[in-house]
Amino acid sequence: MKSTRLMLLLTGAALLAGASVTAQPAATPAEGVRAFETVRTVLQHPRCQNCHIPGDAPLQYDQGRVHSQSVKRGVDGKGAVGAACSTCHQATNSPAAYGTAAPPGAPNWHLPPEHMKMVFINLSSAELCGVLKNKASNGNRDLAALVEHVSHDKLVLWGWDPGGRRAPVSVPHDRFVAAFKTWVAAGAPCPAR
Repeated sequence: MKSTRLMLLLTGAALLAGASVTAQPAATPAEGVRAFETVRTVLQHPRCQNCHIPGDAPLQYDQGRVHSQSVKRGVDGKGAVGAACSTCHQATNSPAAYGTAAPPGAPNWHLPPEHMKMVFINLSSAELCGVLKNKASNGNRDLAALVEHVSHDKLVLWGWDPGGRRAPVSVPHDRFVAAFKTWVAAGAPCPAR
């Protein structure tokens, strides 16, 4: 009864927020924790964690090297004054003919803002889960808004089509979203510390 009520509340919240969250059957906390491991695998892939950094210099490449050109986050996450991310990162990936080091692109290329870094690097599953659920660090998103974000945001989707010779996120996007929804349907349980 409790999990059914939670699912109804989450679905209602999603509808009020205008999210296109499909009904998800209730899941047990154990199923939610297992699903979160898939979520963690995605969020700690270089395509995600290179921008979800503890410092102010984004990382690049699969090796997570500090971004060249001394790039910095900037207050709004869109680059330092005079060096906006959009100077090099356009709304789409550069053509393959530009070479392997050409800047990738997606709409609204940016890092999380300075006051809300939403760090994914070097966190345990429990710590990452806490960061994800904390509105103070996740863009003020409730669970339904997080599902919408990982399902449809074009910058998130870029991780599966990164262009050049970059490795896409290793978990297929539909499997990631299904795992995310299972985690939410289970009440977003965090793994034990």
